[in-house]
Amino acid sequence: MSETAQKVAVVTGAARGIGAATALRLAADGFAVAVLDLDEKACAGTVAAVEEQGGRGLAVGVDVADAERVEAAVARVAAELGAPLVLVNNAGITRDDLLFKMDERDWDAVVGVHLRGAFLMSRAVQKHMTAAGWGRIVNLSSTAALGNRGQVNYSAAKAGLQGFTKTLAIELGKFGVTANAVAPGFIATDMTAKTAQRVGLSFDDFKARAAANIPVARVGEPADIAAAVSFFVREEAGFVSGQVLYVAGGPRA
Repeated sequence: MSETAQKVAVVTGAARGIGAATALRLAADGFAVAVLDLDEKACAGTVAAVEEQGGRGLAVGVDVADAERVEAAVARVAAELGAPLVLVNNAGITRDDLLFKMDERDWDAVVGVHLRGAFLMSRAVQKHMTAAGWGRIVNLSSTAALGNRGQVNYSAAKAGLQGFTKTLAIELGKFGVTANAVAPGFIATDMTAKTAQRVGLSFDDFKARAAANIPVARVGEPADIAAAVSFFVREEAGFVSGQVLYVAGGPRA
């Protein structure tokens, strides 16, 4: 804990799912954690869980696609917890449909949260990292970056995050800041549960079908992704930057 005891991590989309699991894992690793989500009240459960295990947490409501609100949120984190030196860009939404039926608003909303949001958050936080000479940025991509029917907006945003990550690594490396991406496969979350509902399957059946095509014969859990993030933000990972780690139970899932 000694190397991270004074460091502050920011996790977006952390009210539930992968974001909440990541916030809890980083708190267990010794970080103070700012829990960001669109609805500040929805962050209360994650912050309470962080505090129950002896950590420091802060709930902050923010629309990551809104530049002014992002700047205000990061300023609040810096004032109340300390300078943020770790950023996990996890906030995301889905608005799935086939290309010929997709509304422009659904395209803009998904690209706005995933890609614009990661840009705005990274831009706001990097000044604290470069000033400290140390920082870690982890972006949540997806296996959908390789293409996924009915998700042209989501796939484009997640593929864009990979290029974004590699460019951050090039630009920020000389300041002691690394940037990496984690690309989850099928993870059991509220988001995938809603997908099951939309296609008319029970969540158990949906997971079973997915597991049948995954080499390790199970679907992922939020903790699997949190563990990967935990590695990337460690001191020992300082020579790992610009990488995309697929956490999908196999080479393609």
